[in-house]
This record gives sequence, structure tokens and C-alpha cells, in this order.
Amino acid sequence: MPKTVCLALTGASGMPYGIRLLECLLAAGCHVQLLYSQAAQVVAKQEMDLDLPARAKDAAAHFRACYATLPGTLAVYGREEWFAPVASGSNPPDAMVVCPCSMGTLAAIAQGLADNLIERAADVVLKERRPLVLVPRETPLSAIHLENMLRLSRAGAVILPPNPGFYNHPQTVQDVVDFVVARVLDQLGVAHALTKRWGEE
Repeated sequence: MPKTVCLALTGASGMPYGIRLLECLLAAGCHVQLLYSQAAQVVAKQEMDLDLPARAKDAAAHFRACYATLPGTLAVYGREEWFAPVASGSNPPDAMVVCPCSMGTLAAIAQGLADNLIERAADVVLKERRPLVLVPRETPLSAIHLENMLRLSRAGAVILPPNPGFYNHPQTVQDVVDFVVARVLDQLGVAHALTKRWGEE
């Protein structure tokens, strides 16, 4: 059975990681439940000249047109769509990724807040003991940031900063993006061939 993965895009820099992850999850045949914040719309436009529609229905149509040839399926939910499956522990995804993850979102999840669907979905995934991967893109990190990350790690989340390795000699920005996305896919148990692994010829 294909994995169901909730992917949330928030307002941190690093939108190419999230969009590439979406593509790879669909290519792997996953069922993706996509959420994104209002700040993510701003970042997507700034970093990728990508217009994320305000209405979930329009976003679903846009991404389905972009990835029509990929075997996975996609559902998009609005920030206040409380009847979405991810809002309840009775129907949680197999895993959730917040990529990129803003420090505001990370802090809200660390404190157990659920003021929007992204925060509620993360809360559900943690309480149901499903994998939660957070990809925080910020530097430098304050003591508050670090304490929130430690709190989440102790609660079972994986903190995966987008720190690329260079042992595979990346030649393009896409190579750097793929290195990070590959690490996220590894955490989800989703097969990929994005990069050579350490020790491979």
C-alpha cells in the first residue's frame, strides 16, 4: 500500500527543498496531503517565482497539472480546513514533513499549539507516534530555537536541518537540493536514487 505523507510548506527560506520533495514523493507513488501557510506563498514567489494559489482547490488543480505523469496522488487542504483527515488522530498520515519549517511553526509545534491545520496535523502525528520530520532553515540559531528543537526531538520528532554534504561533488544547485531531499526521503523510508550514498562507486 502506498505511503500517505503530509507535507507542509511554511515561511522559512528553502522552498526549493519542499517543492522537490513534493515531486519525489509523487514520483515514488505516495499519497501526499499538502498544506502551506500564507507566508509560504510569499517565499515561493520570492525564491521560485511560484504562485501558490490562496484556495486549496486551485492549488490542487495547479499541482496535478504539473505532475500529471507521476503515479502518486495529491490532496491539498486549506489552513482552516478542520475536516481534513490530518486534523484527527482517527485518520493520521503515515508520516509528516514540514519543509521548509519556519522557527515560528517549529515553536508552535513544540508548545503543542494547534491554531491552524499545519500545527494541528503535526500535533496529531506526534501524539499518534508517527514520524514527524522538521526541516528548519535558519541561521544562526538562538537558545530559544535550540531549546524548541530539543523539546521536539525528545517528543519523537526528527530535526533535519538542510545542511548539504559535498563528498558527492555537487555541480549544480539542484544537486545540493537533492542531497537534502534524499535525507528526508530516507527518514520516511521512501526509496529514491537522488544521490550516491557514502561508499558507493
